[in-house]
Amino acid sequence: MAALQIVNVEKRYKSLQALGGVSLSIEPGEFFGLLGPNGAGKTTLISIIAGLNRADSGTVSIHGHDVVTDYREARKRLGVVPQELVFDPFFTVRETLRMQSGYFGLKKNDDWIDEVMANLDLTNKADTNTRALSGGMKRRVLVAQALVHRPPVIVLDEPTAGVDVELRQTLWKFISRLNHEGHTIVLTTHYLEEAQALCNRIAMLKAGKVVALDSTSALLKRISGSQLIVHLARGGLPDALKPLVSHPDELIGGSKYTLRVNDYSEVEPILAALREAGAVIDDMHLQQADLEDVFIQIMEGEK
Repeated sequence: MAALQIVNVEKRYKSLQALGGVSLSIEPGEFFGLLGPNGAGKTTLISIIAGLNRADSGTVSIHGHDVVTDYREARKRLGVVPQELVFDPFFTVRETLRMQSGYFGLKKNDDWIDEVMANLDLTNKADTNTRALSGGMKRRVLVAQALVHRPPVIVLDEPTAGVDVELRQTLWKFISRLNHEGHTIVLTTHYLEEAQALCNRIAMLKAGKVVALDSTSALLKRISGSQLIVHLARGGLPDALKPLVSHPDELIGGSKYTLRVNDYSEVEPILAALREAGAVIDDMHLQQADLEDVFIQIMEGEK
């Protein structure tokens, strides 16, 4: 049984087709990435999964429980960390987490609350009123609220947007531990290096449709070879090298160019062409293609 089953989900807002028949099956224990540009439909899909919005058609189930017809059981199995900082300003961190436990009928949950707070570095803020917390600390409380009932499926919607490095490291250490213990993680993020490092499988959305779905390793293999990053102090890129440019926008008045190379033997001819054109290199380095390159290639290829 899938941890999260999404079948042909459609959602329209007047003239806007937010989701156009999205289907995904996420297995228990997966660390799954849901990527896409702004407006791709990611947050709409998460809202439907969480029961905060209704699909026009299609179904969503969590461990076999439909989010509409069996919403109580579905909601028990789901924890969602939203993008927005939503909190009650009149309670302390511990009181907030105790109330969240009460929503799920958990009366004696202090041991787990203490463990969650410790893993998110919230222990010393346990008796602090939430309105007195910094933005980063409020973000940690949102994560703690999503985890307080130990849901088998955890959805993280841009959890590290605008937060410091310390919180990112703390969060990913704890979430990775939960994943290793069997929790299913669904992550949306614009930090593609996070998705590449953490996710086993990735779906990419554009204009409400799935345009790529594969393992992270398979997606990375879509771009073969390496990339030669060249910064020019003087001169421009000769016409013969322009077909190698990975990001066409770099050709518009830029001095930095990302060139595709399949083998180290191709580097010297590139350097020779630059010298012949009178270009002066300020800096250069060779790097392997990453998920950002794959993302750009797929998004530009899907019109």
